[in-house]
Formats: sequence, structure tokens, C-alpha cells
Amino acid sequence: MVWLEDPEQFDYVRQAVDKTKRRNNKPPYARDGRMVGYAILDDYAEPDPDSGLYKRRVLFVLPHDRDSHPDGAPGEAVDPRTIQPKKPGAKTPRFQRGPAAITPA
Repeated sequence: MVWLEDPEQFDYVRQAVDKTKRRNNKPPYARDGRMVGYAILDDYAEPDPDSGLYKRRVLFVLPHDRDSHPDGAPGEAVDPRTIQPKKPGAKTPRFQRGPAAITPA
């Protein structure tokens, strides 16, 4: 993953799979908000046989995230600390309720 912003600053990020022409450069971004990270595909990634495009994960936040919904997160959101190559991110207590949901052990 390439992070354009520090993932530690987010309780959650939204993730989507976009189709792009290339596998190893910054993908185009045409949503509201801003892209905060994206996947770089390895040499074994193959394009879709019908479109010739590569499926790539894009991580983003929207202008109204967390501020408008402090007690939850959107369905496509995940905890950025759980994002690993070739694996989707996970939903965690921090993702769902913010830093206050993390209780010391």
C-alpha cells in the first residue's frame, strides 16, 4: 500500500476497488473528498480479460466523515491499521466508535 497521508490519524478510511489502466502508479481519483492511499499491484496481477483494466484498491475519506457520524462509520469503511497487501481491511471497535472505544487492557 502507498499511503498519501498518515493512516494513524484516521479512525477509519473508506475502501473501494477501482479499475485502472496501470498497476503501479497513482490511480486517478474522481470522488468527493480525498484519496489517502492506494494499492500497488505486483508483477503477477493480471488485467480483466474483458476491459484490459486492473482492479486496484483505493482508500479515501469524504469531507463529512466522522464529524457528521461520530457514533458509527459507513459500510465501506475499515480501520486503516488492519489494511494489508492482498487482504481487505477489517472493522474494529476503534473504527466503529473512534479512539474513545479503545479501552486499556
